[in-house]
Amino acid sequence: MRIQLSDHFNYKRLLRYTLPSIIMLVFTSIYGVVDGFFVSNFAGKTPFTAVNFIMPFLMILGSFGFMFGTGGGALIAKTLGEGKPRMANDLFSLIVYTSAVCGIVLAALGILFIRPLTSMLGADGQLLEDSVVYGRIILLAIPAYILQYEFQCLFATAGKPTLGLCVTMAAGLTNIVLDALFVAVLHLSLCGAAAATAVSQYIGGIIPLIYFARPNKSLLRLGKTHFNGRWLKNTCINGSSELTSNISMSLVSMLYNFQLLKYAGEDGVAAYGVLMYVSLVFQAVFIGYSVGSAPVISYHYGAQNHDELKSLLKKSLILIGLFSVVMFASANLLAEPLSYIFVGYDDGLFRLTLRGFMIFSFSFLFSGHAIFSSSFFTALNDGLVSAAISFLRTFVFEVAAVLIFPLIWGIDGIWLSTVSVEVMAVAVATVFLKVKRKKYRYY
Repeated sequence: MRIQLSDHFNYKRLLRYTLPSIIMLVFTSIYGVVDGFFVSNFAGKTPFTAVNFIMPFLMILGSFGFMFGTGGGALIAKTLGEGKPRMANDLFSLIVYTSAVCGIVLAALGILFIRPLTSMLGADGQLLEDSVVYGRIILLAIPAYILQYEFQCLFATAGKPTLGLCVTMAAGLTNIVLDALFVAVLHLSLCGAAAATAVSQYIGGIIPLIYFARPNKSLLRLGKTHFNGRWLKNTCINGSSELTSNISMSLVSMLYNFQLLKYAGEDGVAAYGVLMYVSLVFQAVFIGYSVGSAPVISYHYGAQNHDELKSLLKKSLILIGLFSVVMFASANLLAEPLSYIFVGYDDGLFRLTLRGFMIFSFSFLFSGHAIFSSSFFTALNDGLVSAAISFLRTFVFEVAAVLIFPLIWGIDGIWLSTVSVEVMAVAVATVFLKVKRKKYRYY
């Protein structure tokens, strides 16, 4: 039976509706990890370090897709809840066209400035050259990368989360197959890994574009629209938390790399890369749930169904808590085998990665709460509160911790900093949920 945004959501229905988004985000994260696996095992430690070094910059550009997708998705779902489907489609079309143009501009600027930026961040020699080569190939696909992230959010808003999952799986399988072919068989090293990722991003971005441009059975369809500065402004403000979060995380990752080069050399950057790959996959569960549940929250907020809003918040916090425990337990069970898969060829690097893994895993107990809380306020079209939670969690707390903790605990302080940040973020998110409860009537 088809689930509609207007339905009452019990635990079973909520999980059924959000599961495609969870799997979609997890799958996206996994195929993003595939580059690292093949490069590390078939090209070597320096190329692997280069992928991890330049990835934060590429993720900053892709995060504009999340801004348009989450901010626009919440606004579109709210408009649908208010009974205005035509306006919702006009808004949907404007957001997609604007994001595509934005992607082309960002790709051109990225290709132009990637070398001086990489050098400024501390890379030199072969690390600099490898980072530039990998980055420039990926940048050719940035417009599609932005659309891919955007549509991952908008498929749920259109009432087609399962279709979004299918598109993501197609893109992911393409990346895995091409990585194996280009890197392991044809030995194309970084160029092959980058090309595989770029092709998969075009599949993930262009197929949805074609689907929504044709007659379809979803709630949304691309068509003629008109420029509306207020719509775009509201979309950007509402999605600013996701943009802020992704940009902050990427900038902080650059700072982590800088600190790790200082305290542990290239091995530190490589170890951190492994932790980030695992973190992306595990946190994708929280992000996927947040993305999948956001249109439901926005719809019922727009329809002024306060009892349903209260129910959705309570159920979501319980589910996030359960997910957190599972993620923590899984991280501890998988720490050794995952570390070995990526860097088992180097004993010193393996031991460094494993120790970092065991400390870092405690962050999964807390990160889901802040991620969902930020998304919850985005769904309520309160982008400023959402952005405040994200900015404090992913930038302010992170920068302070990663600069101070290593002075006390050395390399262990870098791993501990992430754990402390997530604890502080839970406290901040809880305060905002309490302060805003009367305004939005979810308690």
